[in-house]
Amino acid sequence: MPSAAPLAALLVVFALLTGGSAATGQGSRYHDAGGRVRVALVKQPFQPNGTSPGPTTMAGGGIQDILQELGAVVRVTEIGLTPDEDTEYGGWKRLGMALGHFADEVAQNEREGWFTVGLLATCPSMPGLVAGLQHSGPTRDAIRIGMLWLDAHPDFNTPETTRSGSLGGMPVAVATGRCLTGLRLDAKLDPPLADRFVVMGGIRETDPLEQHLLDQSSIEQLGVDDLTTASAAVRAQLDRLSRITDKIYVHIDMDVLDPREVMGHGNKVEGGPTSEDLAALFEMIFREYPKASAIGFATIPQRDEGGLSIAALNRMIAAAVRGVKARVAGR
Repeated sequence: MPSAAPLAALLVVFALLTGGSAATGQGSRYHDAGGRVRVALVKQPFQPNGTSPGPTTMAGGGIQDILQELGAVVRVTEIGLTPDEDTEYGGWKRLGMALGHFADEVAQNEREGWFTVGLLATCPSMPGLVAGLQHSGPTRDAIRIGMLWLDAHPDFNTPETTRSGSLGGMPVAVATGRCLTGLRLDAKLDPPLADRFVVMGGIRETDPLEQHLLDQSSIEQLGVDDLTTASAAVRAQLDRLSRITDKIYVHIDMDVLDPREVMGHGNKVEGGPTSEDLAALFEMIFREYPKASAIGFATIPQRDEGGLSIAALNRMIAAAVRGVKARVAGR
């Protein structure tokens, strides 16, 4: 008969591979003993040129009350730099160091059984969140992370292809190992994501050289219609990611939405899905796919007349949490 320690390790490995919990069964790893889902709202305010008030706006826009009304246990944390790191003046370097701390926070959430909702200044926060999932396995070895990237833009430029010079247009290229290795390693994302682990949805605007890079990649894509209908293509991609990866991250740039919901967003593009469409999609994903392990939202518009953008955000977060909550009942 195996000793208790090796048996426990085997159970953890089994849980990781199935997307469930060794202690309480598949799908219930984010629930406490009373069946309440545990949600960690993690504010990551660092961006390439400083910090953004956006994550605090998102955390203070009513979502905590909404989640508590759903019966969730909620905690809120914010990423910062150490005093020594805070002496660094380079914006990209400061971002990389912050993302390393973000990765540590996400990994800790996973180990403690908290569902991470990333409240992100901008999309370059993504490598830190993915890194945290990547290093949340039962050993020091990195596990395989799949990503569903929902954005009006692929953010697949490199310093050689970008027209604007903006790091905001590069995070998927960084995460897949195409550029800025130092930033990726500061974020603790190592190894980079394989192209086959990435699915993009809702892309409607690309730069010419960026499109060339995308055409040469193995990244799969879903159209806006797929997102609005939760089509068979969406399920096929999620089924595929569930087979080939250990955990799945869902990323949303608010500019993926119908512009009427994000009028203050500087990069909005016509023809996007509504937040109601995506809420239905997220509830399905987090209910039916146990490997779906975290969700992150980037770039809340600073100008939000009528509160439409914050309402859209709250709607989507609540839906994802309802999906996680339903896992414990086996629905």
